[in-house]
Amino acid sequence: MIDRSIRQQAIALYDRYTHETLDRRAFMAELTRLAGSAAAANALLLSIAADPAGAAIVPPDDKRLVVRKGPYELDDGTMTGYFAKPASPRAKLGAIMVIHENRGLNAHVEDVARRLALAGFFVVAPDFLSASGGTPADEDKAREMIGKLDYQRAIAAGVSTIRRLKSLENTNGKAGTVGFCWGGAMVNQVALAAGKQLDAGVSYYGPAPAASEAVRIQAPLLLHYAGNDARVNATGMPWTEALKKAGKAVESFTYPGVEHAFNNDTSSARYNKDAADLAWDRTLAFFKRYLAP
Repeated sequence: MIDRSIRQQAIALYDRYTHETLDRRAFMAELTRLAGSAAAANALLLSIAADPAGAAIVPPDDKRLVVRKGPYELDDGTMTGYFAKPASPRAKLGAIMVIHENRGLNAHVEDVARRLALAGFFVVAPDFLSASGGTPADEDKAREMIGKLDYQRAIAAGVSTIRRLKSLENTNGKAGTVGFCWGGAMVNQVALAAGKQLDAGVSYYGPAPAASEAVRIQAPLLLHYAGNDARVNATGMPWTEALKKAGKAVESFTYPGVEHAFNNDTSSARYNKDAADLAWDRTLAFFKRYLAP
C-alpha cells in the first residue's frame, strides 16, 4: 500500500510531467526516489496515468446508439471526428462537441461521447490532431503534438464545428461543448471566439483565460474544478469571479479533496466516483436546460 502523502506527491509530479516542462527521465528519477524503487515507481505510475485500455462504460457496439468515425467538413478544410447519436431519436437533438485532453482523441473520450449520446444528444468528439496525422497510440507523442498545435487554428476549428453542428438537419439548431483538461481550456477559448453561436459550455478542470476576457463571454458556462488542483485553480478561481462580476451566466463547483482528472475513470489513483457522478449529473442537467428545443 502506497502512503497517501507519497501518492499525493506523485500525482503532483505527474501533473508537472504531463502539463509543464519536466522531461520523462527527470520525472522517472524523482518518482523512483519517492516510491523507493524502480518497481514501486512503475506500479505507482500505472495507478496515476490513464489506461487507454480501460473498460468502457458504454460499449462501442451498444445497440441503442449509432456511431461512426470519419472526416467532416470545416469552414476551412476537414477534421476527423467520432460521432455518436441515439439510434431512434424521437425529435431533433441538441448537439455537443466533446474536446479531448492533451492525449488526443482516445478510447476514453469516445466513451464519453457515447455517454452523452445515450443521454439524448447528437455528439461529435473531434480529433484536434487531425491535421498532424491524427492521434497516435503513444500518449507522450500525442502530448508533444498537442504542444506544437497552432492554437488559434484549433480554436477556429472548434468554432467551425459548433456552426456545423447547429446546421445539421437532425439537430435542433443548438450546440454546446464540453472539454477536459486541455479540452477544458479549449471550452473557454471556443466560448470567447464563438460568441452567441455557442449555446452552452462545460469545462472540467481547464486552465482559464485572463480574467479581463470574461466580459466577452456570451454563452452560459458550467465550470468544474478539483480541490487539489492548484495549477488549474490559480487561473480558474479568478476566471469564475470575473464572470460573476461581469454578470455572466456561470455556475462553478469545486470538489474538495479530489485530483485533477477526477472524472477520468481510466486513472485509478485520480478518479473519484462521487465527484465524477455529481459533476456528470450537473453537466447533463446544464445541457438539457440550454440545448433543449
